[in-house]
Amino acid sequence: MILHSEDRIAILHKALNEVRANSGLIPTESFYDSKTEAVWNRARRGTAYADIGPWSPTAFRELPVTPRAALKQDPLRYATVRPGGAAKYYETTGTTGTPTPTPRLAEDMIWNTVSVAEAWRPLLTGDDSERVAVLLPSDIVPVADLVCGVCEYLDLSHIRAYPFASGISDWERLEAMWRVFRPTSVFLAPGVALQFTRLLAQRGRLAELSASVRRLMLLGEVNTAPFRDRLGHWWGAVAYDASYGSTETGTLAATCDRGSQHLLPAATRFELCAGDTVVPLDTAGGGRLVVTPLNAHARPLLRLDTGDEVSLHADCPCGRGTPVVTVHGRASDGLSVRGVPLQVRSVEEVVYGVTDATGYLMEVDEAGDYARLVLERGVGWDRAAEPEVRQRVQRTSGERLGLEWDKVLFVNSLPATTKSGASQKSWKRSNVRVLEAV
Repeated sequence: MILHSEDRIAILHKALNEVRANSGLIPTESFYDSKTEAVWNRARRGTAYADIGPWSPTAFRELPVTPRAALKQDPLRYATVRPGGAAKYYETTGTTGTPTPTPRLAEDMIWNTVSVAEAWRPLLTGDDSERVAVLLPSDIVPVADLVCGVCEYLDLSHIRAYPFASGISDWERLEAMWRVFRPTSVFLAPGVALQFTRLLAQRGRLAELSASVRRLMLLGEVNTAPFRDRLGHWWGAVAYDASYGSTETGTLAATCDRGSQHLLPAATRFELCAGDTVVPLDTAGGGRLVVTPLNAHARPLLRLDTGDEVSLHADCPCGRGTPVVTVHGRASDGLSVRGVPLQVRSVEEVVYGVTDATGYLMEVDEAGDYARLVLERGVGWDRAAEPEVRQRVQRTSGERLGLEWDKVLFVNSLPATTKSGASQKSWKRSNVRVLEAV
């Protein structure tokens, strides 16, 4: 974090006190009114919201949602500072097209870091031997900066080393570092976790290097419970769905020590959109998530429709009163094959639920009439058992997806773009290949 003045230290203390005062609960309506009024007035300084008029609870409820497409089309209309006037300048990965410019002020980073750090504190501060490896991209996107900021805030020893970037942190250097530093917690995208696991297993070094690891903190992509269970089994550790959010919104949810991902309602005002109806956050239900980040300064957003389909439930064993969220992904990221909708989550529940594959690729034709599933053989894979694995995949796909694949194939290795996480353009669709001819 950037703390070199009394003003910024004062912001840090204010954020700490506010986050802790509202930890584990949904704040009061008066809290939301006060915070929303402040972000409303900041938003009016940008072009997009210049004409929304004075704040009132009624004006907020009647304000149309901000379509995500409108933000993507002209993102700087929503900014209150120019890129050169920001403390840090980021861009999104360009999942759905052109990357989105995202300037951030010190206030943005301080508030987001404190909010996430306090959510992760029970996981990461259990003893003095915690050592954190951050295997996340460090350039352009903010994710590695956030995790390192959390480590600095919580006073945790840490190192960043992203193996897919051209430079010093290749796989061999990563192994060498691992033996010396012996990380206990590892932050990384699911695809990176798969690739690293596979390489270590092929080299016969997974048992050695996994010995110090207690938890794997996955972020950047949709992942499923079967995937986390399988990854945790390989590493002899617990795999968590660490956080959910975006470069545009900041962090919206974070995991608890029981493995549930909780919304952060003290940092964001949440609503749900079902069809054309937008309703306030409840502890249960589902729909598209609509967000008003309460601590955004460089680019305040009001009632942004994230496009993400979510479901909520309550009563997590950790005792927090904030809703547990399951993110199903954006409808625009899904596929339709012979009229059957396919989402990343549902396909991965099949792949990692009933096979030992270390990756997959869906190959479809442009018309959506044909789909084959390519599975990457795990280390120690029994090729003689592939007919039975194929039958199991087809049977489970029919039961859970309502679809049988035209073919289920097995390969020794898949392209690195299916593993490299948020460093690649369109990583949410990096497991899909459209075939020109079948």
